[in-house]
Amino acid sequence: MTATVTPVHDAPALGNPARPVSLARGYRFELVKLVSQWRIRLVTLACWIAPALFVAAVSRQSSLPVDTLFGRWMHATGWAGPLVVLGFAGTWALPLLTSLVAGDVFASEDRLGTWRHLLVAVRSPRRIFVTKTLASLTVILLLVAGLVCSSLAGGVLAVGNRPLVGLDGHLLTASDAALKVLLAWACVLAPTLALSAIGLLGSVMLGRSPMGLLLPALVALAMQLVQMLPLPVAVRLALPGYAFISWNGLFASPAQLAPLMAGMAVSLVWAVLATALAYLHFMRRDFTSQSDDGSPLRAITAGALPLAGLLALTVGVIAVTTTANGSGIEQNKIQRSVATAFAHLYRQQTGQLHRPDVTEAQLGATAACTKGSVADGAQGPGNDWRCVVSWHLPGIEATGTAIYQLDVTPDGRFMADGDGPKEVNGYFLVRTPAGDTPNPLWQFDGNVGLLGTEKG
Repeated sequence: MTATVTPVHDAPALGNPARPVSLARGYRFELVKLVSQWRIRLVTLACWIAPALFVAAVSRQSSLPVDTLFGRWMHATGWAGPLVVLGFAGTWALPLLTSLVAGDVFASEDRLGTWRHLLVAVRSPRRIFVTKTLASLTVILLLVAGLVCSSLAGGVLAVGNRPLVGLDGHLLTASDAALKVLLAWACVLAPTLALSAIGLLGSVMLGRSPMGLLLPALVALAMQLVQMLPLPVAVRLALPGYAFISWNGLFASPAQLAPLMAGMAVSLVWAVLATALAYLHFMRRDFTSQSDDGSPLRAITAGALPLAGLLALTVGVIAVTTTANGSGIEQNKIQRSVATAFAHLYRQQTGQLHRPDVTEAQLGATAACTKGSVADGAQGPGNDWRCVVSWHLPGIEATGTAIYQLDVTPDGRFMADGDGPKEVNGYFLVRTPAGDTPNPLWQFDGNVGLLGTEKG
């Protein structure tokens, strides 16, 4: 008797009154199959242990990863470490984990040649797809939970539950920092679901081909390379991986939520479409074949083209419904961001040096920024931004000035490097209750809101 798709759908074959296996039993069966694999167990163990060891070890080093967002604050607070791990996870760890789990959940049956046995046991291709999808998502969420819990434990135990400096220089209380760190990790679940759905699609369409296993990681790498280009804001936000970056808007005041919400919405739409495509193809496949190596032409026409169409559609929708314009990096935004961060950090430095307190309103800090040789209307990313910050102290007529060199990335993040005077923004150590720390005005990170022109 030849096994085909038709007799194993929800209606049982003639003479076989047995009903399909329940969804709960099928889910447990698929989950046990996944967690019984040695590589899944090894990766799970690594996710629950490695981040804590990494954060604890790096926090005690004299040299910190200052080129990583919040890396410069790993000595000061335990809440910086989980954000450093989050940046690494969004770039490398989560794409690889989705490839390992979702990218192989269907292809493994092709390699082992067990489709016909599974169909006879479950008696419903629809339930097989649902249970495999749910089981793979459960394992991925378990791995993400390990990254979160481990990095939080490592940071808090090694450094302590202390306030965190936000991206505009304002100080977050320990409880506020904890809440925003958890929200940031929750926000990256949306692009993780999108990559998982792409992994399911590749696993279904490409069969035993290794490209199905590598597809989520390759898509994530391609999106990272694209994000490094000076693209229009609408194109940048239309990519499902943008939410891996835009969580940093949570740490500004007020929070820059528009890019984050747009990135999460796009990611969820991609997750739904890719999962639907995987389901439709799975229900149409021929299970009589002993092996399925996939068809590149079919993968392009039935998989890549619909997703490309979705990308074009979301670019148009974002361009029409938002104030996105050009790169989104403009001179007035840079000037506001630098002046705001400087004022907040100046107050922090004042407290550390035990000088009379001063408010941001009393300082009245402003910044005049140029890019290269462009003094007016400068815009776009680059490492040739130069800002002169001016401020006043109460009772002193003279205007204080400080110079910063800025490196602005295409996604709106910038690092300001103090260029004098040395007494204000040069490198020197300040003695604090938590130990000696570098002058907070020496170098600092900031973020420019790519959408709109709201003050921040």
